[in-house]
Amino acid sequence: VGCDRSKNLVDICGEKHFQAFVCDALSVPMRSGSCDACISIAVIHHFSTAERRLATIHELARLLRPGGTALIYVWAMEQEYKNQKSKYLKEKNGSKANEKEINTGTAQRPLTDQEPGSSSQDSACSDRLINDSKDEGCGARPVGADSRLPVHTNRTSFQSQDLLVPWHLKAGKKKKEENIDTELVPAGSKESQELSPVFHRYYHVFCEGELEAACRSLDGVRVQKSYYDQGNWCVVLEKL
Repeated sequence: VGCDRSKNLVDICGEKHFQAFVCDALSVPMRSGSCDACISIAVIHHFSTAERRLATIHELARLLRPGGTALIYVWAMEQEYKNQKSKYLKEKNGSKANEKEINTGTAQRPLTDQEPGSSSQDSACSDRLINDSKDEGCGARPVGADSRLPVHTNRTSFQSQDLLVPWHLKAGKKKKEENIDTELVPAGSKESQELSPVFHRYYHVFCEGELEAACRSLDGVRVQKSYYDQGNWCVVLEKL
């Protein structure tokens, strides 16, 4: 059984004959202890406070029966780990095929977050708010409650843990007489901006050990495994 905040995504599941429903990860309408296993992929990093992120993990654990396990994936601050760049960074200047996937809003990969739009469009479409701070890694200065969030440049290392990531909306259907194919419009051009609106999505990217520490702070669960996977921090926890 799947659940998501987006009704449109849940409707797609229904069309494919999968069981899914709309809900909030902070309050899942299922009985406590009713699940053998739960999976949370690329969800918790969208909650804007440490308290809400912890509450989401607590809700995930509530659903598990004793001995049940949960797998959690969140986006990592460290996109270069043990001298290896993540696939996210490696694809900065990817092939035209990859750009086509991104521009049409279909780019996905297993167990990692969807990749936002191309970096060439970010500079053209986004009001750049990147901090002047030169701090690296998880020494980056957190954004205060009274300041504006920085806008991330796609396919680059993170400069802040709390940021906005540009997302390029799939262009809607045009009238036949217009005959416009968005895949043939140069990225960053005025036409591209008009056909592919940009929205900004909030992320809190996790430092090494942050997700594991949050899980360990909860009673009644045990961290079985904590690891890094292609730009994501991952934890497998067990309900005691």
